[in-house]
Amino acid sequence: MAAITSAVIAIAGVILGWIAIEIACKPCLEKGREAIDRSLNPDYDPDDDLQAPLNPNPDPQSHPGDLLLFCLNFE
Repeated sequence: MAAITSAVIAIAGVILGWIAIEIACKPCLEKGREAIDRSLNPDYDPDDDLQAPLNPNPDPQSHPGDLLLFCLNFE
């Protein structure tokens, strides 16, 4: 009888511990579960999540090599 009592107490402790972790880490766990759900969804397209352009205000006068030239002249 003592073995059954010990097993019931141990199982109750594990269940209460699991509930405590779920409550304490709820925001983090929800984000992780959403990410897993998205990655397992075959209809999910990561490009659909883009809300704004990557370069909203490009400068047409600058060239990609300008930064490199600036860095070389800085030395």
